[in-house]
Amino acid sequence: MPRMLDVSLEVRAEIGDEEADRLLTGDDAPGSYDCTSCRTPGDPETDPTSTVLFVGEETAVLAFAHTACIPSQVVQVSEEQLQGAVRSITGDSPAPAPEQAGGEGPQSVPGGQAVLGITSGLVLIAGELHPALVVEPTAPIARPGTTGPGDDFLPLLIEQGFIPVTDTNEVPSPLAGWSVLLAAGQLHAVLQPGTDGGPQVAWWQAHQALGVTDGWRAAVNKTQRVLIYAAPVGSIGQQPREDLLRDALDKAASNGKLVGASMPLAGTPGA
Repeated sequence: MPRMLDVSLEVRAEIGDEEADRLLTGDDAPGSYDCTSCRTPGDPETDPTSTVLFVGEETAVLAFAHTACIPSQVVQVSEEQLQGAVRSITGDSPAPAPEQAGGEGPQSVPGGQAVLGITSGLVLIAGELHPALVVEPTAPIARPGTTGPGDDFLPLLIEQGFIPVTDTNEVPSPLAGWSVLLAAGQLHAVLQPGTDGGPQVAWWQAHQALGVTDGWRAAVNKTQRVLIYAAPVGSIGQQPREDLLRDALDKAASNGKLVGASMPLAGTPGA
C-alpha cells in the first residue's frame, strides 16, 4: 500500500473521489516513477510522493513527483505545453539536448516584433549555486498601445514587481504570484498571475520544452527557487560560458540595466 502518496484536495476535486481513493490504496498508483520535476526515480512505497495534475484546454495528465520537489497540485498549462510534457514523459519524441548557458528559447511577445530569449545558468551567491534564467528580448519592447522608439522592457517589469539589481551578490526578492514551470525535467514556461484572481498564465513559454543541465536541475531541487534576471536588448548577449554570463550580468547591473526576482517552481508556496 503506497502510504506515502499525497493527493491534494484540489487534485481530488479534479479527478474525483473514486480515482483518488484508488490511487491511495495502490490500485492505480505506479510501482515506481520518474519524478516529473527532477527526473530521478521514486517509489510511492518508500518516498513521499505527490500527485501532480497537468490540465490543458482539452486533456489532463496525472504525473508523480517527489514531495520535496513539488507538492500535490493542479497546474494549468496550454494544450501545446501539455502535449509536449506528455511526449517528454512517455518518450514518444526525443528530448532536446541539454541547454547550455547561451541557449535560447524564443517566445513571441504579443503585439510586437520582438521575441524573448531565455538563457539558463548557475549563479554563485554567498558560496551557493543558484539556478538562474536570464531573459533578454531581441528588439526594444514598446509599452502596449505605443509605437515610439523607446525601450520600456525594464519599466514594464518593474511595474510587475521586478526589482532593479545593483549587486549580483544578493539574491533577488521573491515575486508573489509568479513561478517557473519545470515538467518532466524540462523548462516549459515562466508563469505570471492571471487576471481577476484566475489561474496563472504564461509570461514566457517555450516553443519546445527546453532541457536543462543536470547541475541546474540539482540546484533547483535544492533551493526550490529560480532566479530570474532580465535586461534590455544588447545588454547580455549569448555567452558560451557561465563565467562570461556572470560578467555580463555584473556589467548590466552596474549600468542600471538589470532587474531580477526569485520565483518558486509552479504551484509551490512563495517565501
